[in-house]
This record gives sequence, C-alpha cells and structure tokens, in this order.
Amino acid sequence: MNDLLLAQCDPKAPLMDADTRGRVLAQLPGWLPDAENKVIGRRFGFENFYQTMAFVDAVAEIAHAQDHHPEMLVGYNACTISWTTHSRGGLTLNDAICAAQVSALPEASGG
Repeated sequence: MNDLLLAQCDPKAPLMDADTRGRVLAQLPGWLPDAENKVIGRRFGFENFYQTMAFVDAVAEIAHAQDHHPEMLVGYNACTISWTTHSRGGLTLNDAICAAQVSALPEASGG
C-alpha cells in the first residue's frame, strides 16, 4: 500500500483489469467493490458529528490535491466514501490511490 500512499493520480489512467483490480483491492482492507466492479466504497464510523466533519475535511484535502473526487454520504457519526473514475466508467488506479490515502488518515480511525 505504500506505493499507493505516495502516488499521484493520472487523469489518463486506464480502467483496471480484473487481475490488477484484485491485487490492488487486496491492499485496501475495508474497501469493497460494487456488484459491477465499477465503484469501491467504505463506511467510516465516528463518535460524534465533529469527528465526522473533521474526517470529511481531511478527505476533501486529498480529493483536491489529487484532483479526483469521491461521492460522500455524511451523517452524524458516519461517512461513507465511494470512489470511481466517472470519465472512464469504472475503477482506475486513481480510485485505489485515493482510497489508500483516505485509509491512512489519522481521522479514519474514528472514535
């Protein structure tokens, strides 16, 4: 996962084939693909709204720095993040890079 933590998103990244997707997802505990393997998502739980919003702000920093933006469902004590590369119609390495960087956030440990 260290390679993913240090990587920069590439706007021309191709869709991942099944083998690559499997190897990459094995490095991302907690991140699950949808039934069509076009989206990966993970739910993060927190003790309160303040912690949830601190996490959302940290994710926003990653998204801005990588110029790759997730779908986010935000509640009082949880946030679900979903990554896909809309311009490619599925999963690229960019999604894995951002998922790895989100997982590494101190805020991701929740309450």
